[in-house]
Amino acid sequence: MEARASPSLKGDQTFLRGILGGLDAPVAQAVAAAGGDVAMVIDRDGVIRDMALGNDQMVRDGADSWLDRRWSDTVSGESRRKVDEMLRDALTEGRTRWREVNQVTPSRHNLMVRYVAVDAGREGRVIAIGRDERAAEDMQQRLMAAQQSMERDYSRLRDAEFRYRLLFQTSSEAVIIVDPATRRIIEANPAAHALTGADTGPMMGEPFIKIFDVDSQEAAASLLTVAQSTAQASSPQVRLSSHSREFIVSASLFRQERGSQCLVRLSPVEHVDPSANTASVRLQGVMERMPDAFVVTDDVLRILGVNSAFLELVRVGTEAQVQGQPLNRFLGRAGMDRNLLLDSLLAHGYVRNFNTMVRGPFEEQEDVEVSGVSAPDGTTTCFGFTIRRVNRRLLDRSQASPELGRSVEQLTELVGRVKLKDLVRETTDLVERLCIEAALELTKDNRASAADVLGLSRQSLYSKLHRFGLVNSIPPEN
Repeated sequence: MEARASPSLKGDQTFLRGILGGLDAPVAQAVAAAGGDVAMVIDRDGVIRDMALGNDQMVRDGADSWLDRRWSDTVSGESRRKVDEMLRDALTEGRTRWREVNQVTPSRHNLMVRYVAVDAGREGRVIAIGRDERAAEDMQQRLMAAQQSMERDYSRLRDAEFRYRLLFQTSSEAVIIVDPATRRIIEANPAAHALTGADTGPMMGEPFIKIFDVDSQEAAASLLTVAQSTAQASSPQVRLSSHSREFIVSASLFRQERGSQCLVRLSPVEHVDPSANTASVRLQGVMERMPDAFVVTDDVLRILGVNSAFLELVRVGTEAQVQGQPLNRFLGRAGMDRNLLLDSLLAHGYVRNFNTMVRGPFEEQEDVEVSGVSAPDGTTTCFGFTIRRVNRRLLDRSQASPELGRSVEQLTELVGRVKLKDLVRETTDLVERLCIEAALELTKDNRASAADVLGLSRQSLYSKLHRFGLVNSIPPEN
């Protein structure tokens, strides 16, 4: 019995036994079309005689316009040489390797398609099967954008770390970084080494309390405990063991890399100005006892601190309930007064006698008068406001001018009996008369100054005085 020869295993992408050699034409066309997003039948002259599109996006791009055109005329200039080489290699070698070609469509200037060309075996025809590379191209672009973004973030991180290092190393203030879990020093700047007498040896890894005298070590240990529970604390004065000098030590807790660390600052007592500290305490006491409400905010009007009068005005129990809250939660008409206040402060640096209202926790309202000032502090800005009730002042004014209330009542009683235009005219006359009377009172009956205040000419003011019966005769012009 003759041995059957085994098929040769080669990387030529052909079937080993040739069972499909008798495929019908429709089956062969379906196989070719399924091999990629586009399949084209090209004659020996390079003209596309037939094509199948298996990609809806390519259909929308108008790829069917390539039909009955030379393949080299449907690609960009730099791809024409690739097309000619693929057609030549397919006819001489049977197939080509995959190559990228820039196709030109009516709706997209350049469409990247990856082609392989195969000899069709009849009349010099070639079948070109292509895969749309837009998805891969978009993926490459996103990958490149992500890499560039990472490079920029890494550059910013390096710059920030350099600035931190420069500030940390050149600062004249002694700063120590402590691990609150182990109570050991992680890092210390040169000022801390010089201040603690640790120039001869490193401080990293040493226990934090070791740099203090024995009688101060308990206070230093409790400082870290308090800092962990309150995020910031100040210790009593403690003494360093090397110099026997007293220091004010403070610790602040911060998080880094899913862990907590303490930043400890050491300031010699002799560097603290006692008079300045006393003045600050006195000023704080005065503000606390002021009868008018006082509030300090940051540059976006979030509350930083208030006095007791403010808590009483807005009917809130403790300062903690208002700290960090936006000021317009308690002060001003919704969506309007906040912007007016902020714009005035930014433009002029202060605002004076701004009429608005305060709101309590149950939406009760009370008219107030606000004065504010902008207080720049280095790169940041804070605002200070005094708030005063005006109910009594308005009441006194209304009592001093009872005719105003009567006039308003009389006008409102006319609604429904008098035409609106007549009622508006009467109201306008009333407002004009009241404004003129207020201007004359403000200027001590100086009519020339009153005209300037009202923005009128003198003749117009004299005419209105005569019309409202405020004078018997019009004085002559100078």
